Amino acid sequence: MSSLENMRIFMRSVELGSFSAAGRALRMSSAVVSYRIQALESQLGCQLLVRTTRRMNLTERGRVFYERCLDVVEAVDRAEASVAEIGGELRGPLRVTAPLGLGRRVVAPLARSFRARHPKVELRLRLSDHLLDLVGESIDVALRMARFDDSSFTIRKIAELDRMLCAAPAYLDRHGVPESPDDLLNHRCLLLRYPGAQQFRWTLRVEGEAATFPVSGPLDADDGDVLTAWALEGEGIVLKPVFEVAEHIRDGRLVPVLPRCPPTPVTLAALYPTRRASPVTRGFVDALVEHTRAYLNRGPAETSG
Repeated sequence: MSSLENMRIFMRSVELGSFSAAGRALRMSSAVVSYRIQALESQLGCQLLVRTTRRMNLTERGRVFYERCLDVVEAVDRAEASVAEIGGELRGPLRVTAPLGLGRRVVAPLARSFRARHPKVELRLRLSDHLLDLVGESIDVALRMARFDDSSFTIRKIAELDRMLCAAPAYLDRHGVPESPDDLLNHRCLLLRYPGAQQFRWTLRVEGEAATFPVSGPLDADDGDVLTAWALEGEGIVLKPVFEVAEHIRDGRLVPVLPRCPPTPVTLAALYPTRRASPVTRGFVDALVEHTRAYLNRGPAETSG
């Protein structure tokens, strides 16, 4: 039974707040997690965690040990990284998440080619327009379009994405063209909505200043591509990154709405935990940044084949 492995199990339990969550992340039962931590406590001769039916708290010795574990595991990871980098071989698990649209178009093809170059990498891809809990879901790399202020993650900026409001000509013929952001309240807005989502308000640039406007509509979904499809079918106005709808704008299937009051831009970036980033994580992030920038520079139409 490896003391280092037990340390990792202990750290995941602390970070995720329960044995069951740690077990799901590590693909083992909560009973095994409990047993391994008890073995660690027996080896150390002290209690690390106080466990109740609802909560799990570090003892004072547990807190000190957790801090030392961070240093030990980081040192081991650096040592393993140095060997891997000398051999030019990446290996180990890699859990990646991305928005559905970019995930399908950009990350999924990259994941396949990255795995082909590094056959000892075990890559798990989670595509969702929900903002997943990166710690709770044990995510190594996340591609996100958002505003970032979490200093616990390293943020590799890829691009600043312009966004736009647009709708099908048929919809505007039936419902009229909004003349001002306030008119959006009288229109069918297609919303990306899920628990915790904020897209029932849109932030637009009005005379150079950001202003937020309430919006609503009879259709919402947790998949951005579904919203685009509905917009193309004349169901309402949608807010999208320009690159996602540029082809539809060019062929006239969608037209800009309120072009003088565009939505505020959003940052596209790759995130990964600042501490204990493995060589495979750093290698994938490098490839992801390069591949995504190339996709955006070429345009979706040119990369679809």
